[in-house]
Amino acid sequence: MVSINQLTVDFGGFFLFEEISFLINPKDRIGLTGKNGAGKSTMLKIMAGLMEPTSGTVSMPRDFKLGYLPQHMNYADTRTVVEEVELAFGELKHLEKQIADLNTEIAERTDYESQGYMDLLDRLNEKTERFNLLGGSNHEAKIETTLKGLGFERKDFNRNTGEFSGGWRMRIELAKILLEQPDLFLLDEPTNHLDIDSIQWLEDFLKTYSGAVVLISHDKAFLDNITKRTIEISLGKIYDYKANYTKFVELRKERREQQMAAYRNQKKKIEDTEKFIERFRYKSTKAVQVQSRIKQLDRIDRIEVDEFDNSALSIKFPPAPRSGTVVVKGEEVTKAYGDLLVLDEVDLTIERGDKIAFVGRNGEGKTTMARIIMNELAHQGKLTLGHNVKIGYFAQDQAERLEDSHTVFETIDLVAVGEIRTKIRNLLGAFMFSGEDADKKVSVLSGGERTRLAMVKLLLEPVNLLILDEPTNHLDMRSKEILKQALRDFDGTIILVSHDREFLDGLVDKVYEFRHKRIKEHLGGIYAFLEHKKLDTLNELNQSIAAQKKQTAEKTDSKAKLSYEERKDLNRKITKGRKTVEQSEQQIGELEEKMEELTTAISLPENASEDSLFISFKETEQALEEEMVRWEHLHAELEELEQLKKELD
Repeated sequence: MVSINQLTVDFGGFFLFEEISFLINPKDRIGLTGKNGAGKSTMLKIMAGLMEPTSGTVSMPRDFKLGYLPQHMNYADTRTVVEEVELAFGELKHLEKQIADLNTEIAERTDYESQGYMDLLDRLNEKTERFNLLGGSNHEAKIETTLKGLGFERKDFNRNTGEFSGGWRMRIELAKILLEQPDLFLLDEPTNHLDIDSIQWLEDFLKTYSGAVVLISHDKAFLDNITKRTIEISLGKIYDYKANYTKFVELRKERREQQMAAYRNQKKKIEDTEKFIERFRYKSTKAVQVQSRIKQLDRIDRIEVDEFDNSALSIKFPPAPRSGTVVVKGEEVTKAYGDLLVLDEVDLTIERGDKIAFVGRNGEGKTTMARIIMNELAHQGKLTLGHNVKIGYFAQDQAERLEDSHTVFETIDLVAVGEIRTKIRNLLGAFMFSGEDADKKVSVLSGGERTRLAMVKLLLEPVNLLILDEPTNHLDMRSKEILKQALRDFDGTIILVSHDREFLDGLVDKVYEFRHKRIKEHLGGIYAFLEHKKLDTLNELNQSIAAQKKQTAEKTDSKAKLSYEERKDLNRKITKGRKTVEQSEQQIGELEEKMEELTTAISLPENASEDSLFISFKETEQALEEEMVRWEHLHAELEELEQLKKELD
């Protein structure tokens, strides 16, 4: 489907990639992983056609549609949310206008037998078929489902996009891309600005999507739930595994251990051979054996061990000064921004040693509460800090607050006091700012580097309450794991505002859910909370279903018994319905077999340029989707008929 051929990116002698190649197949779910700075985002930009490689090509079929979501983008704030998202249906809107114009023209014609009139009808039929194929008048329902899934409420739909924060505008862009239904999604950190509910909705969407997905994410749980293939970029090379991220880590470790064992065995064999040659080189009686050993050495295919980037973050928080038993106590804490009430008479008590996660949809007040605890926001109600509480705060935009004109060293030197000033370069080295890196300007640092530098500032003074607001957004997997371990070892109190389930797992022992302007405390870890929440949702659903069944039963009881003829007609409809469902299932089976055959054919390198195969694949895929929708409709009708018969018997 998409072929990356001998791709090289050379930045003045530094090779980001060197002659790498791989193929993206239909329905692939690929996690693109590697350290910050390894070239993941660059790879997506090249695939999206926004950046040219030094050499190599990216090949894809004609009329192939890409959906690219970058980490950072510029926004145009001239439309409402719905108007902006409707841009995804540009072709549909154009077809709608063409159909309206054709209908007007046909209504005005009276030459019903002429070729021109017939041509107009043909064009109308063609445009109408295409309109229905793209979703037709159903696009408004798709927009509503997608926006709600990504956390928007109906009241937000007609607000101007300029009223929203950067994170919410990123969601609008993501909604547009999802609704465009491209052949290939290229998503660069799509979960950075999503809450847990929206992440889970996006997971479900991508798992069942008919196209392919290439995904960059430092959210391990998100990767594991979606991807089935992992491509690691490391030191200019790629390593391709048919596995999700967790399995890939295991396989990579096994591969390296096997390589090292084989390398050590070969190295010993080479050393023994060289010693033999050196020992008997000048003895004529051993000349034949020496020459034989020399030839053996020449023939050996030297084993190469995959280079492994071992640089990693080293974090240890200073010992926490002892605080009082109660660290934070809030009583009837209320906060409003103008007419918008965010927190309404909230009570909370946080005790020494608690490790708490603040979770909930964006806009529910998590960061607001963190800032109230920091005494950064005026509020109503009472909030007090306990005895000897010293706070270390990592704001959500902490990395952006750094002064661009300063160097890395100057950033720390300006705030460091006492003995630590003599150890600044050692401290920076522990955070992977070694040598000349310490003299870089902040303006040239990547998002991950800025986050690490902001974390250094947090370590300069001993604290006993850490408040971290989305600290992992720009950290790679290894950096996140090391930060997680450092927080586990921290002997103070922690408040974590985060949507990263894997990061929170095993770290927090309480979850505070922010919902409907209140806080609900859940004891236990993040997955226990999510399971409990799922059960709550199911209970609400079951109560709703039970109410509907009761209503249906009451209606049924109030109706008179059906006549013999009506029962006979019902049985006839059920028989016909069952036959129609069976025919639809048979058709689905045939289409699925054809899809498998086409997928196999497309994945062969020699068919990479066969457009007819891709066209056939798309047509079959569309036919399968339509038949699945038809089957669902037929099956639902049959279930209703069978349920009615059961109630009457």
